[in-house]
Amino acid sequence: MIHFVLLVVCAVAIYLSCEWFVNAVEWLGRRLNVGQVAVGTILAAFGTALPESVVTFVAVVFGSSPEQKDIGVGAAMGGPLVLSTVAYAATGAMLLVARRKRQIPAGDASGTSGKREVGTPQDMARLARDQRWFLAVFVVKVSLGLVAFAFKPWLGLLFFATYAVYFWREMRGGDDGDQELEVKLEPLKLRPRTDPPETWAVLAQTLVTLVIIFLASQVFVKQLDAIGPLLGLPAAVTALLLSPIATELPEIMNAIIWVRQGKARLALANISGAMMIQATVPSGLGLLFTPWRFDASLIWSAVITMAGIVYLLTLMRARKLTPGRLASAGVLYLVFVAGLLPILR
Repeated sequence: MIHFVLLVVCAVAIYLSCEWFVNAVEWLGRRLNVGQVAVGTILAAFGTALPESVVTFVAVVFGSSPEQKDIGVGAAMGGPLVLSTVAYAATGAMLLVARRKRQIPAGDASGTSGKREVGTPQDMARLARDQRWFLAVFVVKVSLGLVAFAFKPWLGLLFFATYAVYFWREMRGGDDGDQELEVKLEPLKLRPRTDPPETWAVLAQTLVTLVIIFLASQVFVKQLDAIGPLLGLPAAVTALLLSPIATELPEIMNAIIWVRQGKARLALANISGAMMIQATVPSGLGLLFTPWRFDASLIWSAVITMAGIVYLLTLMRARKLTPGRLASAGVLYLVFVAGLLPILR
């Protein structure tokens, strides 16, 4: 029973911490003078990708057995899978709920009618660009998992370099020419009566919430690991199905919070930015410290992840990415579950 109680407590802690985190990171973006989208793709994504990145780092660098290193490789593949299916589906579902309640301001990037696109043409072009970046890197990442050659580990450095280029481009504001609108921010929760808040308060709220998100995510994963055997689930099922969702909870929570606030642009940017981190940094670590060879389950996860991105890109190209169709991306995760169970038997 204690495991279930801790599971609920950690989920609540992650949600509340994300409320404070998104509030702080928007002010941090204002302090650093970066665009609104870069707040999601870089600042927020860096913080919310921390739990799964640390899981990969600890497993591949300090793991003493092949099984422990495999956990890191699985985390590097599971994160993008959950983001490209469950996280986008949660965003689409929240957009549907928000629109029905008429909570999204008409001037917001997501403020289109129910049957129209999720965002403006500029937003869709930017999101499509990020997904193409991700897909190109992901295809290389998966291809390297199918072959073996002497200098393969050193290619991990190229993944770090790729993220550095993406980081530089996003912080410069991209090249789409879209003019950012000045957005009035909610008061900093730590200093609600100070406008604008002091820099120390912004940094303190950002760092403290990141620590809480990180610790709560780790405890959440450990409770899932303990609950799995109690429910009769094999360890492999817990590792490939449940743990990735747990480590991606911050991104999902951020998306829910930002959509509820009428900031779908930031929600989508956070997911796409986290996907770029997942495609590069954990992969680079895996290449450097493990053989980086994929079994059938990892190949299956890669197929579903790529299918999810191709699905989104196809809809964006046809300008038919509605909230309902975005929510439908979650069906692909169910397809992954259905195909994985026979593989693990």
